[in-house]
Amino acid sequence: MTRHPDDAEIDSTVYKTLLESTKAIPWKIDWSTMRFAYIGPQIESLLGWPPSTWASVEDWAARMHPDDRERVVNFCVAQSQAGTDHEADYRALTRDGGYVWIRDVVHVVRNDNGDVDSLVGFMFDISERKKTEEELATLQKELEELSFKDGLTGVANRRMFDSILDLEWTRARRNNQSLALIMFDIDYFKQYNDRYGHVQGDDCLKRVAQTLGSAATRSRDFLARFGGEEFVLVLPETDEKAAIKIAERCRHLIFKEQIAHETSPVSQILTVSIGVGAIVPTLQDEPLRFVEEVDKRLYLAKQQGRNRIVNGP
Repeated sequence: MTRHPDDAEIDSTVYKTLLESTKAIPWKIDWSTMRFAYIGPQIESLLGWPPSTWASVEDWAARMHPDDRERVVNFCVAQSQAGTDHEADYRALTRDGGYVWIRDVVHVVRNDNGDVDSLVGFMFDISERKKTEEELATLQKELEELSFKDGLTGVANRRMFDSILDLEWTRARRNNQSLALIMFDIDYFKQYNDRYGHVQGDDCLKRVAQTLGSAATRSRDFLARFGGEEFVLVLPETDEKAAIKIAERCRHLIFKEQIAHETSPVSQILTVSIGVGAIVPTLQDEPLRFVEEVDKRLYLAKQQGRNRIVNGP
């Protein structure tokens, strides 16, 4: 079959029509001049800039979000110089001053000598995809926060406590600094629930958590719900003497709340038992053993009549 000379021109027209009917925006850049040899007319409907205004790579770079420009331009130039096909996501400036998320997919064309001849590619509008990704990222962050937060009181949960204690333990050991722990247990909380009901019991836990949180005044002081009616304060760079003062302040603040507890054998006002400990960790020490030691002191406070602080062995 003999091809007519006009067939090539017809094929070119067909290909051009196909390219310009897609949502993807085709383009070509001549490598030696760094000028656009072609860009699809779809660019105007997407960004508002007519094809005639896309003269060189400077126009492409200038119409990019300033926060994306250096990263994307350096990456694309390096990949192109290496002759490597690549893609990049960035925010492209619209003529009316807005931004559209673009994914540029780039193919490097070589000449017969193996040198880079031109770059051809497609621009895709990925704004909806990016919006979905951002919404998913926000949701993931919220879920992560929830996984480290006690659902009732809003303070950190046991899982977060374990993470923070490990972090502060390592820091205290490295810097040869004291780390203190204060553990709290609401006295006769079962009797409180039996007397006032679980709804008021939940409110009581929230008030105690809020009160203890107000005693943790430094940025790295950390409060968590340890479980049930138990709470724990992690106090970096704090020795036992200072920790006892903070524990006393916590008792005082809870007393000031004047939460009635008519069925408590020790007081008509809600009270707490407290265990206090401090340590300068060494390589031979373990955080779990330290927690267990402070927990024993809390147990002694309960054994000795509750509504008190125990800080010694």
